[in-house]
Amino acid sequence: MAYWMEEAITDDGIGGRAPETIEETGLSRSLLEGLALKIVFLEGQLSLVDLCKRMRLSYAVMDKIFRQLRTEQLCEVTGMDGMVHRLTTTSRGKDRALELLAKSQYSGPAPVGLKDYIERVESQSIRASEVRPANLLRAFEPLVLSEETLTHLGTAVVSGRSIFLYGPSGTGKTAIAEALPDIYQDEVWVPFAVEVDGQIISVYDEGVHRTVDNGSADDDDTDSSVDRRWVLCKRPRVVVGGELTIEMLELQSDRLSSHYSAPAQMKANNGVLIIDDFGRQRVRPEELLNRWIIPLDRRIDFLSLPGGRKFQIPFDLFVVFATNLDPSSLADAAFLRRIQTKIKIDYASRAQFHEIFRRVCRTQGLKYDADVVAALIDDLARINEPLRPCYPQDIVHQILWSARYQSVAPELTRETIAAACRNYLLGYVA
Repeated sequence: MAYWMEEAITDDGIGGRAPETIEETGLSRSLLEGLALKIVFLEGQLSLVDLCKRMRLSYAVMDKIFRQLRTEQLCEVTGMDGMVHRLTTTSRGKDRALELLAKSQYSGPAPVGLKDYIERVESQSIRASEVRPANLLRAFEPLVLSEETLTHLGTAVVSGRSIFLYGPSGTGKTAIAEALPDIYQDEVWVPFAVEVDGQIISVYDEGVHRTVDNGSADDDDTDSSVDRRWVLCKRPRVVVGGELTIEMLELQSDRLSSHYSAPAQMKANNGVLIIDDFGRQRVRPEELLNRWIIPLDRRIDFLSLPGGRKFQIPFDLFVVFATNLDPSSLADAAFLRRIQTKIKIDYASRAQFHEIFRRVCRTQGLKYDADVVAALIDDLARINEPLRPCYPQDIVHQILWSARYQSVAPELTRETIAAACRNYLLGYVA
Protein backbone atom coordinates (compact mmCIF):
# COMPACT_ATOMS: atom_id res chain seq x y z
CA MET A 1 0.00 0.00 0.00
CA ALA A 2 2.85 2.38 0.75
CA TYR A 3 4.12 1.91 -2.81
CA TRP A 4 0.70 2.72 -4.25
CA MET A 5 0.42 5.83 -2.12
CA GLU A 6 3.74 7.23 -3.34
CA GLU A 7 2.69 6.64 -6.94
CA ALA A 8 -0.67 8.32 -6.36
CA ILE A 9 0.74 11.56 -5.04
CA THR A 10 3.95 12.03 -7.01
CA ASP A 11 4.42 15.01 -9.34
CA ASP A 12 7.30 16.91 -10.90
CA GLY A 13 9.65 17.43 -7.98
CA ILE A 14 11.13 20.75 -6.96
CA GLY A 15 13.67 21.54 -4.31
CA GLY A 16 15.54 19.05 -2.13
CA ARG A 17 14.61 15.49 -1.27
CA ALA A 18 11.92 15.02 1.35
CA PRO A 19 12.86 13.16 4.53
CA GLU A 20 11.91 9.48 4.41
CA THR A 21 12.45 8.83 8.12
CA ILE A 22 11.60 10.71 11.29
CA GLU A 23 15.31 11.15 11.95
CA GLU A 24 15.80 12.84 8.58
CA THR A 25 13.22 15.53 9.45
CA GLY A 26 15.58 16.84 12.11
CA LEU A 27 12.63 16.85 14.53
CA SER A 28 11.67 14.74 17.52
CA ARG A 29 9.06 12.02 17.20
CA SER A 30 7.05 13.59 20.04
CA LEU A 31 6.83 16.95 18.25
CA LEU A 32 5.59 15.33 15.03
CA GLU A 33 3.12 13.13 16.87
CA GLY A 34 1.78 16.11 18.80
CA LEU A 35 1.41 18.22 15.66
CA ALA A 36 -0.37 15.40 13.81
CA LEU A 37 -2.71 14.80 16.74
CA LYS A 38 -3.67 18.49 16.92
CA ILE A 39 -4.41 18.61 13.20
CA VAL A 40 -6.58 15.47 13.30
CA PHE A 41 -8.43 16.78 16.35
CA LEU A 42 -9.09 20.21 14.82
CA GLU A 43 -10.25 18.69 11.52
CA GLY A 44 -12.47 16.15 13.27
CA GLN A 45 -11.68 13.54 10.64
CA LEU A 46 -9.33 13.35 7.66
CA SER A 47 -7.50 10.81 5.54
CA LEU A 48 -3.88 9.87 6.06
CA VAL A 49 -2.96 11.36 2.69
CA ASP A 50 -4.63 14.64 3.71
CA LEU A 51 -2.61 14.60 6.91
CA CYS A 52 0.52 14.19 4.76
CA LYS A 53 -0.51 17.26 2.78
CA ARG A 54 -1.29 19.33 5.87
CA MET A 55 2.04 18.51 7.49
CA ARG A 56 3.90 18.53 4.14
CA LEU A 57 5.72 15.33 4.97
CA SER A 58 6.08 12.12 2.98
CA TYR A 59 3.80 9.17 3.41
CA ALA A 60 6.75 7.13 4.70
CA VAL A 61 7.15 9.47 7.68
CA MET A 62 3.45 10.00 8.36
CA ASP A 63 2.70 6.27 8.24
CA LYS A 64 5.11 5.77 11.14
CA ILE A 65 3.55 8.64 13.08
CA PHE A 66 0.04 7.29 12.43
CA ARG A 67 0.98 3.79 13.60
CA GLN A 68 2.43 5.16 16.84
CA LEU A 69 -0.65 7.30 17.54
CA ARG A 70 -2.83 4.27 16.90
CA THR A 71 -0.71 2.08 19.19
CA GLU A 72 -1.05 4.64 21.97
CA GLN A 73 -4.82 4.70 21.33
CA LEU A 74 -4.76 8.41 20.55
CA CYS A 75 -6.36 8.04 17.13
CA GLU A 76 -8.37 5.42 15.31
CA VAL A 77 -9.49 4.49 11.83
CA THR A 78 -13.08 5.38 10.97
CA GLY A 79 -13.10 3.94 7.46
CA MET A 80 -11.41 4.12 4.10
CA ASP A 81 -11.21 6.77 1.39
CA GLY A 82 -10.60 4.48 -1.54
CA MET A 83 -7.49 2.68 -0.33
CA VAL A 84 -6.59 5.34 2.26
CA HIS A 85 -7.36 5.27 5.98
CA ARG A 86 -9.58 7.97 7.44
CA LEU A 87 -8.51 9.04 10.93
CA THR A 88 -10.08 10.64 13.98
CA THR A 89 -9.00 11.13 17.57
CA THR A 90 -10.12 8.82 20.36
CA SER A 91 -11.44 10.14 23.66
CA ARG A 92 -7.95 9.82 25.05
CA GLY A 93 -6.56 11.53 21.94
CA LYS A 94 -8.94 14.46 22.33
CA ASP A 95 -7.78 15.04 25.91
CA ARG A 96 -4.15 14.91 24.82
CA ALA A 97 -4.80 17.25 21.87
CA LEU A 98 -6.43 19.80 24.16
CA GLU A 99 -3.40 19.68 26.45
CA LEU A 100 -1.10 20.30 23.48
CA LEU A 101 -3.28 23.11 22.12
CA ALA A 102 -3.17 24.84 25.51
CA LYS A 103 0.61 25.04 25.09
CA SER A 104 0.66 25.91 21.38
CA GLN A 105 -2.14 26.20 18.84
CA TYR A 106 0.25 25.89 15.92
CA SER A 107 -1.26 23.36 13.50
CA GLY A 108 0.44 24.17 10.21
CA PRO A 109 3.12 22.40 8.18
CA ALA A 110 5.86 20.59 10.05
CA PRO A 111 8.77 22.90 10.83
CA VAL A 112 12.38 22.43 9.80
CA GLY A 113 15.18 22.09 12.31
CA LEU A 114 17.31 25.09 13.26
CA LYS A 115 20.45 23.45 11.83
CA ASP A 116 18.75 22.88 8.46
CA TYR A 117 17.46 26.46 8.46
CA ILE A 118 20.90 27.92 9.10
CA GLU A 119 22.51 25.78 6.40
CA ARG A 120 19.86 26.73 3.83
CA VAL A 121 20.07 30.47 4.55
CA GLU A 122 23.86 30.39 4.30
CA SER A 123 23.74 28.41 1.04
CA GLN A 124 21.53 31.03 -0.66
CA SER A 125 23.19 34.14 0.78
CA ILE A 126 22.19 37.44 -0.75
CA ARG A 127 25.91 38.22 -1.12
CA ALA A 128 26.22 35.35 -3.59
CA SER A 129 23.53 36.71 -5.91
CA GLU A 130 24.85 37.95 -9.26
CA VAL A 131 24.08 41.63 -9.86
CA ARG A 132 24.88 43.43 -13.12
CA PRO A 133 24.12 46.95 -14.45
CA ALA A 134 21.33 45.50 -16.59
CA ASN A 135 19.61 44.24 -13.42
CA LEU A 136 19.55 47.77 -12.00
CA LEU A 137 18.33 49.32 -15.25
CA ARG A 138 15.41 46.90 -15.31
CA ALA A 139 14.53 47.27 -11.60
CA PHE A 140 14.67 51.08 -11.65
CA GLU A 141 13.18 51.57 -15.13
CA PRO A 142 10.01 53.17 -13.70
CA LEU A 143 12.15 55.76 -11.86
CA VAL A 144 14.24 58.61 -13.27
CA LEU A 145 17.70 58.27 -11.74
CA SER A 146 21.08 59.56 -12.81
CA GLU A 147 23.76 57.14 -14.00
CA GLU A 148 25.86 58.14 -10.98
CA THR A 149 23.09 57.19 -8.57
CA LEU A 150 22.57 53.86 -10.32
CA THR A 151 26.29 53.10 -10.04
CA HIS A 152 26.25 53.92 -6.30
CA LEU A 153 23.22 51.68 -5.79
CA GLY A 154 24.74 48.83 -7.78
CA THR A 155 27.96 49.00 -5.76
CA ALA A 156 26.00 48.88 -2.51
CA VAL A 157 23.90 45.92 -3.64
CA VAL A 158 26.98 43.93 -4.66
CA SER A 159 28.40 44.44 -1.17
CA GLY A 160 25.35 42.66 0.27
CA ARG A 161 25.65 44.77 3.40
CA SER A 162 23.62 47.89 4.28
CA ILE A 163 22.92 51.34 2.92
CA PHE A 164 21.73 54.76 4.03
CA LEU A 165 19.42 56.56 1.58
CA TYR A 166 19.08 60.11 2.82
CA GLY A 167 17.96 63.46 1.49
CA PRO A 168 15.01 65.86 1.47
CA SER A 169 11.45 64.58 1.63
CA GLY A 170 9.69 63.77 -1.63
CA THR A 171 12.84 62.82 -3.52
CA GLY A 172 11.98 59.14 -4.00
CA LYS A 173 13.98 57.41 -1.27
CA THR A 174 11.15 55.04 -0.39
CA ALA A 175 10.45 54.27 -4.04
CA ILE A 176 14.13 53.46 -4.60
CA ALA A 177 14.28 51.30 -1.47
CA GLU A 178 11.18 49.33 -2.45
CA ALA A 179 12.55 48.74 -5.95
CA LEU A 180 15.85 47.32 -4.68
CA PRO A 181 14.55 43.73 -4.24
CA ASP A 182 13.55 43.70 -7.93
CA ILE A 183 17.24 43.77 -8.80
CA TYR A 184 17.60 40.14 -7.79
CA GLN A 185 16.56 37.57 -10.37
CA ASP A 186 17.07 34.39 -8.36
CA GLU A 187 14.77 32.62 -5.89
CA VAL A 188 15.24 31.34 -2.37
CA TRP A 189 13.63 28.66 -0.21
CA VAL A 190 11.72 29.88 2.83
CA PRO A 191 10.49 27.48 5.54
CA PHE A 192 6.95 27.55 6.82
CA ALA A 193 8.35 27.30 10.33
CA VAL A 194 11.50 26.54 12.30
CA GLU A 195 11.73 24.41 15.46
CA VAL A 196 14.04 25.47 18.30
CA ASP A 197 14.08 23.55 21.57
CA GLY A 198 10.56 22.25 21.00
CA GLN A 199 9.19 25.73 20.17
CA ILE A 200 7.76 26.34 16.69
CA ILE A 201 8.51 29.71 15.06
CA SER A 202 6.43 30.68 12.00
CA VAL A 203 8.59 32.19 9.26
CA TYR A 204 6.68 32.11 5.96
CA ASP A 205 4.40 35.14 5.72
CA GLU A 206 2.00 35.63 2.80
CA GLY A 207 2.26 39.39 3.26
CA VAL A 208 6.03 39.31 2.82
CA HIS A 209 7.04 36.31 0.75
CA ARG A 210 6.14 36.17 -2.95
CA THR A 211 5.96 32.59 -4.17
CA VAL A 212 7.06 31.58 -7.66
CA ASP A 213 5.78 28.90 -10.02
CA ASN A 214 6.05 25.41 -8.54
CA GLY A 215 6.82 26.91 -5.17
CA SER A 216 3.34 27.93 -4.13
CA ALA A 217 2.48 27.71 -0.47
CA ASP A 218 -0.96 26.57 -1.60
CA ASP A 219 0.45 23.58 -3.48
CA ASP A 220 -0.62 20.71 -1.25
CA ASP A 221 0.67 17.79 -3.36
CA THR A 222 2.94 15.45 -1.45
CA ASP A 223 5.96 14.16 -3.35
CA SER A 224 8.45 11.87 -1.65
CA SER A 225 11.27 13.47 -3.66
CA VAL A 226 10.44 16.98 -2.43
CA ASP A 227 10.69 18.56 1.01
CA ARG A 228 7.55 20.70 0.93
CA ARG A 229 8.21 22.24 4.29
CA TRP A 230 10.03 24.86 2.20
CA VAL A 231 8.41 27.36 -0.20
CA LEU A 232 10.20 28.71 -3.28
CA CYS A 233 9.98 32.51 -3.20
CA LYS A 234 11.40 35.67 -4.67
CA ARG A 235 14.02 37.15 -2.38
CA PRO A 236 12.05 38.64 0.54
CA ARG A 237 11.11 42.30 0.81
CA VAL A 238 10.20 43.46 4.33
CA VAL A 239 9.24 47.10 4.95
CA VAL A 240 8.86 48.64 8.40
CA GLY A 241 8.30 52.29 9.18
CA GLY A 242 7.29 54.47 12.08
CA GLU A 243 5.54 51.53 13.74
CA LEU A 244 8.85 49.78 14.41
CA THR A 245 9.63 49.09 18.05
CA ILE A 246 12.54 47.26 19.66
CA GLU A 247 10.14 44.45 20.59
CA MET A 248 9.43 43.81 16.90
CA LEU A 249 13.04 42.68 16.49
CA GLU A 250 12.47 39.79 18.90
CA LEU A 251 10.28 36.68 18.60
CA GLN A 252 6.63 37.68 18.43
CA SER A 253 4.44 35.71 20.82
CA ASP A 254 0.75 35.45 19.99
CA ARG A 255 -1.09 35.06 23.28
CA LEU A 256 -4.14 33.60 21.59
CA SER A 257 -2.36 30.96 19.53
CA SER A 258 0.50 30.44 22.01
CA HIS A 259 3.19 30.13 19.36
CA TYR A 260 5.87 32.38 17.95
CA SER A 261 6.28 34.38 14.76
CA ALA A 262 9.67 35.34 13.39
CA PRO A 263 10.75 38.97 13.77
CA ALA A 264 11.14 41.22 10.73
CA GLN A 265 14.84 40.52 10.20
CA MET A 266 14.34 36.73 10.25
CA LYS A 267 11.52 36.97 7.68
CA ALA A 268 13.82 39.13 5.55
CA ASN A 269 16.74 36.68 5.59
CA ASN A 270 18.24 36.22 2.10
CA GLY A 271 16.42 39.40 1.07
CA VAL A 272 15.97 43.11 1.77
CA LEU A 273 14.83 44.82 4.97
CA ILE A 274 13.74 48.44 4.53
CA ILE A 275 13.62 50.75 7.55
CA ASP A 276 11.55 53.61 6.15
CA ASP A 277 11.47 57.06 7.78
CA PHE A 278 14.38 56.04 9.97
CA GLY A 279 14.65 58.28 13.00
CA ARG A 280 10.89 58.70 13.34
CA GLN A 281 10.18 55.35 15.02
CA ARG A 282 8.81 55.05 18.53
CA VAL A 283 12.16 53.52 19.50
CA ARG A 284 15.12 55.90 19.81
CA PRO A 285 17.53 55.58 16.85
CA GLU A 286 20.50 54.81 19.07
CA GLU A 287 18.58 52.01 20.78
CA LEU A 288 17.74 50.42 17.45
CA LEU A 289 21.27 50.85 16.15
CA ASN A 290 22.79 49.36 19.29
CA ARG A 291 20.52 46.32 18.85
CA TRP A 292 22.00 45.82 15.37
CA ILE A 293 25.68 46.56 15.94
CA ILE A 294 26.63 42.87 16.10
CA PRO A 295 24.24 41.66 13.35
CA LEU A 296 25.46 44.27 10.86
CA ASP A 297 29.09 43.64 11.74
CA ARG A 298 29.18 39.85 12.13
CA ARG A 299 26.09 38.91 10.08
CA ILE A 300 24.60 36.85 12.90
CA ASP A 301 21.70 37.59 15.23
CA PHE A 302 20.60 36.23 18.60
CA LEU A 303 16.99 35.64 19.60
CA SER A 304 15.64 34.56 22.98
CA LEU A 305 13.16 31.82 23.89
CA PRO A 306 11.07 31.76 27.08
CA GLY A 307 13.34 31.30 30.06
CA GLY A 308 16.09 33.39 28.44
CA ARG A 309 17.65 30.65 26.29
CA LYS A 310 19.35 32.39 23.35
CA PHE A 311 19.93 30.89 19.94
CA GLN A 312 21.82 32.13 16.90
CA ILE A 313 20.49 32.65 13.38
CA PRO A 314 22.08 34.15 10.25
CA PHE A 315 21.62 37.86 9.61
CA ASP A 316 21.85 37.53 5.85
CA LEU A 317 19.99 40.54 4.53
CA PHE A 318 20.52 43.82 2.77
CA VAL A 319 19.37 46.51 5.20
CA VAL A 320 18.18 49.83 3.77
CA PHE A 321 17.81 52.83 6.07
CA ALA A 322 15.76 55.57 4.37
CA THR A 323 15.53 58.94 6.09
CA ASN A 324 15.07 62.63 5.39
CA LEU A 325 17.14 63.43 8.48
CA ASP A 326 20.90 63.95 8.58
CA PRO A 327 22.48 60.51 9.22
CA SER A 328 25.18 62.09 11.41
CA SER A 329 22.44 63.29 13.76
CA LEU A 330 21.01 59.78 14.05
CA ALA A 331 24.08 57.62 14.57
CA ASP A 332 27.59 57.87 15.91
CA ALA A 333 30.73 57.30 13.88
CA ALA A 334 31.06 53.66 15.01
CA PHE A 335 27.68 52.77 13.59
CA LEU A 336 28.02 54.83 10.42
CA ARG A 337 31.27 52.98 9.72
CA ARG A 338 29.28 49.72 9.64
CA ILE A 339 26.94 51.19 7.02
CA GLN A 340 29.58 51.62 4.36
CA THR A 341 27.38 53.17 1.66
CA LYS A 342 25.51 56.45 2.12
CA ILE A 343 23.70 57.84 -0.90
CA LYS A 344 22.08 61.25 -0.94
CA ILE A 345 18.90 61.32 -3.02
CA ASP A 346 18.43 64.96 -3.97
CA TYR A 347 15.94 67.13 -5.84
CA ALA A 348 15.36 66.59 -9.55
CA SER A 349 17.02 68.60 -12.28
CA ARG A 350 14.83 70.40 -14.81
CA ALA A 351 15.41 67.62 -17.34
CA GLN A 352 14.58 64.91 -14.80
CA PHE A 353 11.45 66.77 -13.71
CA HIS A 354 10.26 66.92 -17.34
CA GLU A 355 10.93 63.20 -17.81
CA ILE A 356 9.10 62.25 -14.62
CA PHE A 357 6.12 64.37 -15.67
CA ARG A 358 6.14 62.82 -19.13
CA ARG A 359 6.07 59.29 -17.68
CA VAL A 360 3.31 60.11 -15.22
CA CYS A 361 1.18 61.59 -17.99
CA ARG A 362 1.71 58.52 -20.15
CA THR A 363 0.71 56.24 -17.28
CA GLN A 364 -2.43 58.27 -16.51
CA GLY A 365 -3.51 58.75 -20.12
CA LEU A 366 -2.85 62.50 -20.26
CA LYS A 367 -1.28 64.36 -23.17
CA TYR A 368 2.11 65.68 -22.03
CA ASP A 369 2.85 69.35 -22.77
CA ALA A 370 6.47 70.39 -22.24
CA ASP A 371 5.62 74.13 -22.32
CA VAL A 372 3.06 73.72 -19.55
CA VAL A 373 5.55 71.83 -17.38
CA ALA A 374 8.27 74.41 -18.08
CA ALA A 375 5.90 77.14 -16.88
CA LEU A 376 5.25 75.13 -13.71
CA ILE A 377 8.99 74.84 -13.10
CA ASP A 378 9.32 78.63 -13.41
CA ASP A 379 6.40 79.15 -11.00
CA LEU A 380 8.04 76.83 -8.45
CA ALA A 381 11.33 78.69 -8.77
CA ARG A 382 9.60 82.01 -8.05
CA ILE A 383 8.34 80.70 -4.71
CA ASN A 384 11.69 79.01 -3.96
CA GLU A 385 10.12 75.58 -4.12
CA PRO A 386 12.56 72.82 -5.17
CA LEU A 387 11.76 70.27 -7.86
CA ARG A 388 10.76 67.29 -5.77
CA PRO A 389 10.37 64.10 -7.83
CA CYS A 390 7.07 63.39 -6.09
CA TYR A 391 5.42 66.54 -7.46
CA PRO A 392 4.50 65.32 -10.98
CA GLN A 393 2.50 62.36 -9.73
CA ASP A 394 0.87 64.29 -6.89
CA ILE A 395 -0.11 67.19 -9.14
CA VAL A 396 -1.48 64.89 -11.84
CA HIS A 397 -3.57 63.10 -9.20
CA GLN A 398 -5.07 66.46 -8.21
CA ILE A 399 -5.96 67.12 -11.86
CA LEU A 400 -7.59 63.68 -12.21
CA TRP A 401 -9.60 64.03 -9.00
CA SER A 402 -10.87 67.48 -9.99
CA ALA A 403 -11.87 66.28 -13.47
CA ARG A 404 -13.68 63.30 -11.99
CA TYR A 405 -15.59 65.53 -9.59
CA GLN A 406 -16.58 67.92 -12.38
CA SER A 407 -17.36 65.07 -14.82
CA VAL A 408 -15.00 66.44 -17.47
CA ALA A 409 -12.08 64.93 -19.35
CA PRO A 410 -8.77 65.57 -17.53
CA GLU A 411 -6.25 67.80 -19.31
CA LEU A 412 -2.75 69.03 -18.57
CA THR A 413 -3.02 72.79 -18.99
CA ARG A 414 -1.68 75.83 -17.16
CA GLU A 415 -5.12 76.33 -15.65
CA THR A 416 -5.53 72.76 -14.37
CA ILE A 417 -1.98 72.71 -13.00
CA ALA A 418 -2.51 76.05 -11.23
CA ALA A 419 -5.72 74.76 -9.64
CA ALA A 420 -3.95 71.57 -8.58
CA CYS A 421 -1.02 73.46 -7.07
CA ARG A 422 -3.31 75.78 -5.11
CA ASN A 423 -4.77 72.68 -3.46
CA TYR A 424 -1.45 70.91 -3.05
CA LEU A 425 1.24 73.51 -2.29
CA LEU A 426 1.20 76.04 0.51
CA GLY A 427 1.89 79.58 -0.72
CA TYR A 428 1.64 78.69 -4.39
CA VAL A 429 1.25 81.68 -6.71
CA ALA A 430 1.03 81.09 -10.46
